[in-house]
Amino acid sequence: MTAPLHQPMTARSLLLALLITFIWGINFVVIKWSVHDVSPLLVAALRFLVAALPAVFFVPRPAVPARILWGYGVTSGVIQFGLLYLAIQLGMSAGMGSLLMQTQAFFTALLAARVFGEKIMPWQAAGMTLAFGGMGLIGLLAGGDVPAFPLLLTLLAALGWACSNLLVRASGGANVFSLVVWSALIPPIPLTILAGLTAGWGPVVHSLTHGSWPLWAAVLFMGLGNTVVGFGIWATLIQRHGASKVAPLSLLVPVFGMMASAVIFHEGFPAGKVLGALLIALGLVLHVFGGKWWVKKLPTLN
Repeated sequence: MTAPLHQPMTARSLLLALLITFIWGINFVVIKWSVHDVSPLLVAALRFLVAALPAVFFVPRPAVPARILWGYGVTSGVIQFGLLYLAIQLGMSAGMGSLLMQTQAFFTALLAARVFGEKIMPWQAAGMTLAFGGMGLIGLLAGGDVPAFPLLLTLLAALGWACSNLLVRASGGANVFSLVVWSALIPPIPLTILAGLTAGWGPVVHSLTHGSWPLWAAVLFMGLGNTVVGFGIWATLIQRHGASKVAPLSLLVPVFGMMASAVIFHEGFPAGKVLGALLIALGLVLHVFGGKWWVKKLPTLN
C-alpha cells in the first residue's frame, strides 16, 4: 500500500492552522481566568465533559484496545490538564505555562527511546540541553515570578502529555480525533472526585449550581472551541497536507500564549525569564527542524 499523496499547503489551510494555534495559545489565558474562584480540577472535568458530549454520538469510536483509550484519557485528561489547571491556579503564569508545556516534545523523545528503542539524534539532544538549561535559568534567575511548585506541576503535566503521545504511537495509526473525543468521557469522574476531596464538596456543588455565565462560557470555549473544533480542524489539515507541514506550526502556540498573557494579565518578563524562554524556544526549534539542517550538512557521495 502506497502512502497517500498530500496536497500543497494553501493560503486557506495556513490561515486555519494559524487560527487553531491562536486558539490554543489564548486557551492558557482562559484557563487562568476560569480557575480564579473555582476548583481547577472541577474546571478541567467540565472541559472534558463538554468535549465528550454530545460529540461521542456523532464521532465513531476509535479502533483501539480499551487500555489505550483509558490510558489516553488518564494521561491526557487527568495528568496533563488536571496538573496544568492546578499549576496555573497556584501561580504559574499563562504565558510561561504555554511555553513550558511544549517540553512535552523532549519528554516524548526520551520516553520513545526508552519504550520503543527510538534513537535520540544529535540535534534532539542539543535541543533538550538548551531547553532544560533554559528551565534551570527560569527557576534560578526569575525569582518568585515563577514559583517552584507550579513549575514542577507544569513539567509533570508536560510529562503526562508525552505519555499520551506514546499511547497514540502505540495505537497503530488510529484516528486521533476520535481518540480525543471518546477518551474525554474518562477524566470527568476522577477529576470531579479529586476536586471534591481537595476543595470540599460544598464549593464543588456551589460551582455547579451557581456558576456564573462567564465560567460556563470559558468551559464551552475550552471544551468545544479548543478541543473538538481545534483538534478536528488540526487533524483534517494533517490528513490533507501531512504532519511535516502542519505540526511545526504548533510552535506558535506559546508565542500567542505569552503575547495574550502579557496583554491581558500584564505578565512581566524579567531578564532571567526572557533568557530562559529564549533558550527553551531555541531548543524546541532545533528539536523540530534540526534534522533538516543536519541532513543538508552531510557530505554527498558521487
